[in-house]
Amino acid sequence: MNPLLIIMLVLLVLSGIGLIVFILLHSGKGTGISDMIASSVYSTQTGTSIVEKNLDRITIALAIVFMLSLIVLMIVYPKGSIG
Repeated sequence: MNPLLIIMLVLLVLSGIGLIVFILLHSGKGTGISDMIASSVYSTQTGTSIVEKNLDRITIALAIVFMLSLIVLMIVYPKGSIG
């Protein structure tokens, strides 16, 4: 196997798994009854905190890595002929 193929496939898989994990870590932005109750009980502040900004940055970076590795694989192997 080509070393470029191995590196790109590893990047694609790791960034895909990372995207799933970090998207699930984001807090919900709902306006339903459960959010009203939770906000009154826990008195959460509106706005983004440092943690949410960092989650956003990591998620965007992982999405860029995922898309770039996907594009590189599409350019290098245009017909899907790996092997």
